[in-house]
Amino acid sequence: MKIVITGGAGFLGQKLARRLLQLGEIAASDDGVRSPIDRLVLIDRVAAPDFGDPRVKAVAADIADAKVMAGLIGPDVDLIFHLAAIVSGAAEADFDLGMGVNLDASRLLLDLARAAGNKPRVVFTSSVAVYGGALPPVVTDDTQLNPRSSYGVQKAIGELLLGDYTRKGFVDGRILRLPTISVRPGAPNKAASSFASGLIREPLNGQPTVCPVSTDLKLWLLSPRGAIDSIIAGAELQSAALGEKRALNLPGLSVSVAKMIAALERAGGKAATDRIAYQRDPAIEAIVGSWPGAWDISRAVGLGLKADPDFDAIVRAYVEDDLPKA
Repeated sequence: MKIVITGGAGFLGQKLARRLLQLGEIAASDDGVRSPIDRLVLIDRVAAPDFGDPRVKAVAADIADAKVMAGLIGPDVDLIFHLAAIVSGAAEADFDLGMGVNLDASRLLLDLARAAGNKPRVVFTSSVAVYGGALPPVVTDDTQLNPRSSYGVQKAIGELLLGDYTRKGFVDGRILRLPTISVRPGAPNKAASSFASGLIREPLNGQPTVCPVSTDLKLWLLSPRGAIDSIIAGAELQSAALGEKRALNLPGLSVSVAKMIAALERAGGKAATDRIAYQRDPAIEAIVGSWPGAWDISRAVGLGLKADPDFDAIVRAYVEDDLPKA
């Protein structure tokens, strides 16, 4: 089996690649048979690591480059994980960049998969940002898409495109709406929700951080561990289990910023929480505050997907997996 991961140099892309290499096989067809992973192609603007594994091919390329992508997406590709994206804050600040990567490149990818003629399975990571405006207390898979950011609009259009290409029989699509991922390792990025990781990551690394929102704000969160488990589980779901509803809200936790800070104190003591400065940022609050804070996850759970047990477990996962060791 040949698998392509766009955004393969990103932190989720690398974690997904490592996990797939460890598993060595995946069930990505409706017969449910697990097939060996023979080739894993990681595409990103910068070259991803090859992990010292001969099954890996790392390609540094713009996924909006039709000529390059045509040489990478062919009838030998069985499964595509489309993770590449310009994140929320950056897509809002640079409209053309967001449209070019989040929309135009997604359409290109789907057209190449269609032209390949073998109906590959395509897993598209979408976002809570497809929702917004006046929301019900609990959001379901069927809640109307009503994004309030360019990023959310681009993700929503990507969902609709993948749904139609699936309906037409060009690809076998799955749309996984990711909660905000916390705790992300590495440096802060330009996502409006970047603080959801920075509130934990920086204090535990002995560095100051800023809380730009009200501590009453609730976020829908999932650990990187949980995200990778859900992405692979979503890829392995049989078409009959999804039916015509290809979009799935992944399980997560509804957690207030205040409860996140309390968990930080349990993990790192008062010295950690003392590193937080509280400076409200209306722009960030406007974007993140438009996202739902609670979802009905019964459908995802019924399909076998799981959330983290609590936010303390999310913090522990960061400490175990990604916190630099002294």
